[in-house]
Amino acid sequence: MTARWDREHRHDAGGHVDHLPFAEIAARASADAGGVPAQWLRDYLPLLADVSQTGRRPGAAALARMRECGETAARDGVPLRAIIDVHLSATWLAWPSLPGIVRSRRAEELRSAGEAVFKAADRSIVALVEGYEAAQRLMIRREEALRREFIDDLLHGRGDVGTLAERAERFGLRLAGAHVVAIAEAEQPFFDGGPVSRHVEASLLSRFGLRDILIATKEGLLVCISSGYVKGVSEAFGSAVQEIMSGDPSLRIGVGRTHHGFGGVVRSFEEARSVVSFAHRLELPERILHASDLLVLQVLLRDNAAISQLVEAVLGPLRTARGGPGALLETLFAYFAAQGVATTTARRLHLGVRTVTYRLQRIRELTGYDLNNPIQRHALETATLGARLLGWPDGPS
Repeated sequence: MTARWDREHRHDAGGHVDHLPFAEIAARASADAGGVPAQWLRDYLPLLADVSQTGRRPGAAALARMRECGETAARDGVPLRAIIDVHLSATWLAWPSLPGIVRSRRAEELRSAGEAVFKAADRSIVALVEGYEAAQRLMIRREEALRREFIDDLLHGRGDVGTLAERAERFGLRLAGAHVVAIAEAEQPFFDGGPVSRHVEASLLSRFGLRDILIATKEGLLVCISSGYVKGVSEAFGSAVQEIMSGDPSLRIGVGRTHHGFGGVVRSFEEARSVVSFAHRLELPERILHASDLLVLQVLLRDNAAISQLVEAVLGPLRTARGGPGALLETLFAYFAAQGVATTTARRLHLGVRTVTYRLQRIRELTGYDLNNPIQRHALETATLGARLLGWPDGPS
């Protein structure tokens, strides 16, 4: 290698470079930089030698080669610190042998040559870093695009199972096991690289490690996919989101149930979205809701026609109330949320207890359903939930 490199660069830049031992210097620089391959100095050392004699700045072509060197190093996975280190080592190791330095007879000539060399070194390394960073940005964008595509396919259940499993391994997930999905939704959409997603990801990865957890965004939601065998991830996700968004009243966190296999991620994700939707439609005060606690609501909505008939049959007479059914329906919902305690209901509605009692009596008179009768009370409570879910009386009947 030494003989070949010296032959290639002996007359570089119009014959100005003499018998400078490029390969020997490169090998010493490589050793000094901890073993970084000497190949990265192929264009750099001849450039220094030429500049030491001519005093000219590195041309566009020379700087372009340095940028290309940086790009290649980034694609090959060479650390930026290492590639800079080997070039700086080569600079001071080559210094005593550079033609312009060797031939300087006066201090002024030495100063001029030295200034040209170090300016060239500065511009060359800047170009090197520019190329490295440009390549890194391109790789990051490609990785982000692959990640977004994978998340879309995973959460929508698209693609071949085997291929998707291979892609999942790249992002730390093993789809063969059980998984649980938690989501966060707020008025302000979440996005990749945002302060909330960065904070949550850093918090979870520092606690649980890199494998079996994936934090991403999807349609403005913050999504946490985790292995069902790693305990406490969903709780930690909820805590981390609330920690950074404690002042946002619109925040709701939904946690799906644990499901197995490729389709398990999709099912858990849909459940998490459903419970957040229920939270908004039912105006539930809780910030964190679990699909396992709201299964009854999903059961209600499986037969839309049946629940619509129940709502109309039980609550339809409230339409005849003065001012419509709105106030009475709101009282019923607050009453059931307060576990049937009139004083708590009154406090939640900012009403007097007598007003609440009067409204409950009117509901009994209009509907014929008695809250003291367990079966009739259950029918009223189910119908009230169904009315909220369907948007009754303004929504579909």
